[in-house]
Amino acid sequence: MASDALHRFFCLCRYLQDPCHVARFQRFCGVRGTFPKKPAEAGETLGVNGACVEQCAAGGDSAHGLPGQRLRKSLNTVEQDESNANGPSGQDAERDSKGTVKPLRRNSLTGDVGQEFIIENRLLFCLFTVGTELGNEMFFIVFFPFVMWNIDPYVSRQLIVVWAWVLFLGQSTKDVVRWTRPASPPVVKVEVFYNTEYSMPSTHAMTGTALPFCLFLLTCSRWQYPFMFGLSIALFWSVLVCISRIYMGMHSVLEVITGFLYSVLILAVLHPMLHDIDTFYLSHSYAPLVVLLVHVGFSLVAFSLDSWSTSRGDTAQALATAAGAALASRLNHQLGLQPDPPEEALPLTLPLIDGALLTRSIMRLLVGVAVLLAVRAAMKAVAIPLACRIFGVPSDDVRKARQHAHIELAYRFMVYGTVAYCCAFLVPLLFGFLGLS
Repeated sequence: MASDALHRFFCLCRYLQDPCHVARFQRFCGVRGTFPKKPAEAGETLGVNGACVEQCAAGGDSAHGLPGQRLRKSLNTVEQDESNANGPSGQDAERDSKGTVKPLRRNSLTGDVGQEFIIENRLLFCLFTVGTELGNEMFFIVFFPFVMWNIDPYVSRQLIVVWAWVLFLGQSTKDVVRWTRPASPPVVKVEVFYNTEYSMPSTHAMTGTALPFCLFLLTCSRWQYPFMFGLSIALFWSVLVCISRIYMGMHSVLEVITGFLYSVLILAVLHPMLHDIDTFYLSHSYAPLVVLLVHVGFSLVAFSLDSWSTSRGDTAQALATAAGAALASRLNHQLGLQPDPPEEALPLTLPLIDGALLTRSIMRLLVGVAVLLAVRAAMKAVAIPLACRIFGVPSDDVRKARQHAHIELAYRFMVYGTVAYCCAFLVPLLFGFLGLS
């Protein structure tokens, strides 16, 4: 009974990992590729993932080789029209000879610009582009400061803790599992920025689930607002990010579901401890030392799991941000700046949203983010040459220099630790000087 249930579970996983489901969903949403047709070599079978795979021996148990470890094998056989579902031919090729587009950003590791594809539904393309941006750097550099400056510093501090550890655990799991991205063809790579990184689980799905639900859990008992409204926003945010990763061709259905469930598990463990973690960061005498040792130490662990790629840098970036924000928040607490409201004042009442409040909030966001971007640009210009000088690495080829773990680690902590420190400590002081507090 147990072995039969396990076999069914593996079969379900292999089914959900099949890249044909991604290709069919893209086709349904109006995404079509421009793939050249390549016949299979003799002695090989052309699988539905577009890769030539050796014919499996009859009776072989493929459940032990769950799809994805460098090579994905399809569970299904599909008809010829489905195997080329994303590729134009005949009259379709003539009709689609114009209006092709390419991915918005180059590959982060190779600089590859990606293959052209055709978008037949611009509304869905824009919607899912927004969805996938909810897991990218520029969103975080706006979202966390907005919450900190305009909503609640207490909530922002704890969100950053959750985000950093969810990203660390997700990226580290990717480097242990080492599944590659869905094969193309049949999948159309609408995005190629992260294409050379591993894919199991989806860290976009993880952060896109952990952040909105953590925000909801932290605010539903702290602020007075309709419960179903907050839950609906969190659910819509999560679903949008998860589906966008399938639409972009970056993850299989299994990888997105796993990312969602993984983040729920992490959040269930972390959420009850967030208040104690925040209290420790703010008031314990050894907190600065512990913050630095823990965040730098786990960054080194992430760098040791696999060869260099930008995913290691992203992990270090999240941990550096969390460290910088924790140290700055501690300084605020020691100086009596940005005090949290007393418990007897909870739950807080939402302020009346009028023109003056909107103007002040928008000005804080614009001025503050402009300062953060300027700090980031200045630190980027300084960090790599400084790190190279410290560690004796040539700095003439920046991409090659950053492939040294100690250079990349120092770079990320110098840049993003400083940005987070400015966000939590210096920018609010600037707001006071400018009358925007």
